[in-house]
Amino acid sequence: MKTKEYKLSFFLYNENSIIIEWPKIISENILKDILNFSNKLLKLKTIHSTINGYNSLLIIYKSNIMSFDKEIFKLKSLYENKLRNLILNNKNWKIPVCYEKKHAPDISYVSKKLNLSLKEIVRLHSLKKYRLFFIGFLPGFLYLGKLHNKLKIPRKTSPSTNYQPGSVGIADNQTGIYPNISPGGWNIIGNTPITLFDPSSTQPCFAKSGDTIEFYSINEKEYNLIKQKSKDNLNFINDLND
Repeated sequence: MKTKEYKLSFFLYNENSIIIEWPKIISENILKDILNFSNKLLKLKTIHSTINGYNSLLIIYKSNIMSFDKEIFKLKSLYENKLRNLILNNKNWKIPVCYEKKHAPDISYVSKKLNLSLKEIVRLHSLKKYRLFFIGFLPGFLYLGKLHNKLKIPRKTSPSTNYQPGSVGIADNQTGIYPNISPGGWNIIGNTPITLFDPSSTQPCFAKSGDTIEFYSINEKEYNLIKQKSKDNLNFINDLND
């Protein structure tokens, strides 16, 4: 049985890469379609790797593309003949977050802007199971969606310069986690004590596109305890989710 087909656009990215674009909306169905097609492409001997976005797929070939038109024809044929294969072995991750003001520099602003109590912000943010659409901007930065409608809030007009590792932010209909010290324009409503990105590991980021993330609230005492455990064990995220 075939999956739904979307109207795709194909572009030559460089001498050994092609980028494919799906409709420009944030959709779990589009994500599944992208990952399904990516999995099929990665079985080909000519493909080195793929990188997905919300609605795009960058295909990196092992050698230079000799004929763009011929390659596009092949890709279209592969896409049109793809079979249903939406079981992607995705994992659900549970991540602790401290929403106390010490770790949430923007939560009071969000409360005032959205006319929500701090308790309600925490409840709504930890209520959903978020899909990991892709990893980008920074190594290990998780783009998660979609937010509860009541939590939708614009990005900051003036970006902050020094977000702390583990900062959990919201912007528009997305939520995400800053893995390292970084500038950024999202509204920070909490912080996770867990180390989420390890560049020395064979798999630097614990999660992959298609996985799901759940947040749960912890207090300051629990935060400090988990932070110490995570510092001593970079695989603590895996231990926590076994």
